[in-house]
Amino acid sequence: MFPFNVRVYGILVNDQQEVLISDERTENVSFTKFPGGGLEYGEGLLDALIREYKEECAFDIAIMRHIYTTDFYEKSSFNDSQIISIYYQVKNISAIHIRTTSQAFDFDAQQRDEDNKLQAFRWVHIDELTTADLTFKTDQIAWMEFLKIIKSY
Repeated sequence: MFPFNVRVYGILVNDQQEVLISDERTENVSFTKFPGGGLEYGEGLLDALIREYKEECAFDIAIMRHIYTTDFYEKSSFNDSQIISIYYQVKNISAIHIRTTSQAFDFDAQQRDEDNKLQAFRWVHIDELTTADLTFKTDQIAWMEFLKIIKSY
């Protein structure tokens, strides 16, 4: 049993004011989220986010600021654990060379990962990304919090 599942995600906006999102399909479930993933035992949150971006996106990031931490109960969609998600604004500090697409769930079937997961990345303009584009409630709330923060500057 896994009582808690700690997740960490990064919201990255490029110079064209586009947000990087990830479409994924695993265990016959499709979802859209921000890049990131699970904390491994013995790892800090920031180290986990840096590792996840390196693994998923093959580029390095810097952490800019904390955006949101889950403040309600959320059960995992994949097992019986409780999800705790932490979101940060990040920026790339190395070149971005990942395949991106403009169409949702536009997978390259040849690129399954070790968990047999399909993943495709999209850039969506900051003014066009809505909460309805994101599958999970925590991502939706984090996106609303991010917009509040950037509009206050």
